[in-house]
Amino acid sequence: MYQYVPHIFINNEWLKSKTGSTFETINPATGTVITEIQQGSKQDIDLAVEAAVEAFKFGSVWRRIDASERGRLLNKLADLIERDAPYIASLETLDNGKPYRDSYSIDVLGSIKVLRYMAGWSDKNHGRTIPMDGPYFCYTRHEPVGVCGQIIPWNFPLLMMAWKIGPALTTGNTVVLKPAEQTPLTALYVAQLIKEAGFPPGVVNVVPGFGDAGAALVENTKVDKVAFTGSTEVGKKIQEASGKFNLKRTTLELGGKSPNIILADVDIEKAVEAAHFGVFFNQGQVCCAGSRTFVEDSIYDEFVERSVERAKKRRVGNPFHSETEQGPQVDETQMNKILSLIKDGVNDGAKLLVGGERHGNEGYFVKPTVFADVEDHHIIAKEEIFGPVQQLLRFKDLDELIERANNTNYGLASAIFSRDIDKINYLVQGIKAGTVWVNTYNVLSPQSPFGGYKDSGHGREMGQYGINQYTEVKCVITAIPQKNS
Repeated sequence: MYQYVPHIFINNEWLKSKTGSTFETINPATGTVITEIQQGSKQDIDLAVEAAVEAFKFGSVWRRIDASERGRLLNKLADLIERDAPYIASLETLDNGKPYRDSYSIDVLGSIKVLRYMAGWSDKNHGRTIPMDGPYFCYTRHEPVGVCGQIIPWNFPLLMMAWKIGPALTTGNTVVLKPAEQTPLTALYVAQLIKEAGFPPGVVNVVPGFGDAGAALVENTKVDKVAFTGSTEVGKKIQEASGKFNLKRTTLELGGKSPNIILADVDIEKAVEAAHFGVFFNQGQVCCAGSRTFVEDSIYDEFVERSVERAKKRRVGNPFHSETEQGPQVDETQMNKILSLIKDGVNDGAKLLVGGERHGNEGYFVKPTVFADVEDHHIIAKEEIFGPVQQLLRFKDLDELIERANNTNYGLASAIFSRDIDKINYLVQGIKAGTVWVNTYNVLSPQSPFGGYKDSGHGREMGQYGINQYTEVKCVITAIPQKNS
């Protein structure tokens, strides 16, 4: 385990920022400073990009390495994360605020699974020979895109780093990664593990900083691809900038306002618990949260009553306590945004049944909140709250429900809870979303693709679909004297 160095990681070396600027990262459970981080700017981003360009040069060590060796390096990195799992999970909880038990079992162990899955693809992402017409030999090569700028969010810092670097590295790209300014600590620790694993200098570079650093990464014409997870607002700016400079490839995983549909034939106790988890997991700071819970009219009142009782029992507090279900929001800005939207819900006429205010007077905690009688035009039914706020909407007709579920610019995820397979299949076909969960929620794995429709972004992460985002297909056609089958 290493003495912590919150500097900029370029070419397998720790550097101070070119401007000498630093910023504080805050423990959201207490509001106190954890440490100061070197603040990357355009100068540091440009230096990191140059390192990544050099590492990707034709004939470089990284370009000439066996594909299977890339997989071995990723597996080695997974081994090192596994070795240091308790420390990394503690670091994530300290910096992000999520309960330690989630940091360990979901974020750390999930990241290990992602890296191991991607490692297995390293020597299997191959092209084809094609029997084209004429005296020609035709084949395709799957080549790495090049230098990948990757910008990750603060809600799952470690896991999103794994989601980004895993497919990029297994396919032979190089990376400049900018972690969120709220949660840079685990990305910087993993950078040191990348060096220990044996990745060549310049293959992975980590530059903490603010929006100006992210903009510099997107605008740098030597960057070939940008992968971003975050808000739709920022995603649109990245898409615009990516077309303005050198037409970068982009993968965008953005916001959501996902419909969670509860039909009357469900086991209501299980459905209430699943819907609770679908909204409140990770303090509600989940892009695919089931924040529009549509409940069939005949069970609506009972569902509301049970949901309120479950929210009242949710344990909020110190994220390092084993009994804690909900920690603080990531920072004061996020807490205040959530509380402001709760006020909007009340002003619009939705019924606030529990919560709706700050929890305690230290740190950035919000009480688990449940609204009933929410209508589609209410602000809380349209805007992404990204907090522990459940909105319960009533429905009667399936066709009307499909129209209401799709009446949003988002299309990231959705869920259906029912025992009626015909209704399930009908709804699956009608809902416009990248993921449809059936009788479950928030289930993700390295093998399955994740991404959205509409303003929830484009491209997919994880699975073979995610691998495809990091390769170019080159077609090679060679004239031959004679072709035989």
